[in-house]
Amino acid sequence: MNTIETMLSHRSVRKFKNQPIEESMLQQILKAACSGSTMGNMQLYSIIVTQDKEMMQKMAPFHFNQPIATNAPLMLTFCVDINRFYRYCEARDVVTDAYSNMHCYHWAITDTIIAAQNACVAAESLGLGLCYLGTIIFNTPDFIDVLNLPKHVIPLACVAIGYPDENMPLTDKLPVEALIHTNTYQDYSDERINELYKEKEAHPNTIALLKENNMENLAQVFTQRFKKEDNEYFASLMIQSLVKQGFMK
Repeated sequence: MNTIETMLSHRSVRKFKNQPIEESMLQQILKAACSGSTMGNMQLYSIIVTQDKEMMQKMAPFHFNQPIATNAPLMLTFCVDINRFYRYCEARDVVTDAYSNMHCYHWAITDTIIAAQNACVAAESLGLGLCYLGTIIFNTPDFIDVLNLPKHVIPLACVAIGYPDENMPLTDKLPVEALIHTNTYQDYSDERINELYKEKEAHPNTIALLKENNMENLAQVFTQRFKKEDNEYFASLMIQSLVKQGFMK
């Protein structure tokens, strides 16, 4: 498959074969990750490579002990990292604290996500499967501790990678036109929302999900899965981490 075909064939894989990833393949993935666009070519991110099962076990509770956190042969944790640039400035006798703020944190977020997605496209092009672990941004203080992250480094994305041991169907998505705007943002009328979500709500996956949760529509499922009080609690942990790591006061 070419690159676009690989991207269009993406699906999340949560079950992997007990087969290590070859070192040459890992290096290709990492090189692809590090070849993406970055703010001013500063490369404000770091990638923590985890293949050690004992280390995965240490992180597992903070990933809510989901099986994928330990059954993958490879975990890549992508971190916002301005520490390295500060250390470089110090080594060149340049005194600055210009990057200890939310503006530059957002520079680094962009750099980090581009690196993560580059790694994912590379992995899938090599025949591997993967899944993002969104839990990396839930228990930020714990990941900072277990990964020994210094000031100005925060975990942002985590990807489990391995040889697939399941054949997952493509995830049902909204039609592309639901996400695209021309020149300016065009807000959605109720009629347009109904039209755009019609196919997704009629999808067998949605029907099964509604039956499983005894709910009437997909909006109810999402708002019960990601509750306000939970979101605010984990946001408070993130804010604590941003203060501790030097991006907020």
